[in-house]
Amino acid sequence: MKLDELSLAKFMALLDEEYQWPAEYLFKFIVPAAQREHFQSELSLTTYSEKPSKTGKYTAFTYKLKMHSAAEVVAVYQKAAKISGVLSL
Repeated sequence: MKLDELSLAKFMALLDEEYQWPAEYLFKFIVPAAQREHFQSELSLTTYSEKPSKTGKYTAFTYKLKMHSAAEVVAVYQKAAKISGVLSL
């Protein structure tokens, strides 16, 4: 998720409208199999579920985490965006 400053401000405003912090937030990522371990070590989030694709080329990760602010949510997306091939849903 690459966002310019205006889009980032809009996204954070939408998060603040939708959620009362702290709140549970659901993250979903699609990760190439070759990046699986790198993704897990970079995000270092412990509570998740994962499901491999039928072909084994990708793994879907779902995280339900207690977030304290829109900025904290954005920080997770920005970490994930630094890893090649990761899709944020």
